[in-house]
Amino acid sequence: MLIRRADPELTAPLAMDGVKGVRMQVMVGRSDGAPNFALRHFWVEPGGHTLRHQHDYEHEVFIVEGSAEVEYDGARHRVQAGDVLFVEPNRMHQFVNDGAAPLRFLCLVPVSFDCGKPTPGS
Repeated sequence: MLIRRADPELTAPLAMDGVKGVRMQVMVGRSDGAPNFALRHFWVEPGGHTLRHQHDYEHEVFIVEGSAEVEYDGARHRVQAGDVLFVEPNRMHQFVNDGAAPLRFLCLVPVSFDCGKPTPGS
């Protein structure tokens, strides 16, 4: 059994175009031998945002701490700690921390997609 703590201090910066103030920690993933899913822990600083993007796999998100505005297919939604989101495949989405406190969320994705390609960050 693997036991790992979701700790903002253990997150690593995501250095990619279109991302601002985001850090990530893979909680369980491919390198741990997970055959189907990867669980990721994200930390977004106030004023930060994830990449505005879409992909052909689903993911599930649990908001652990803070609040944000989430763009989903052109609509904007307020989310806060305790909320669960289902992001369907091929839907444009982005998390924007427009609050004064950090945003933390857990994101579950498949470890592979499109007939075996590794999912980024899995």
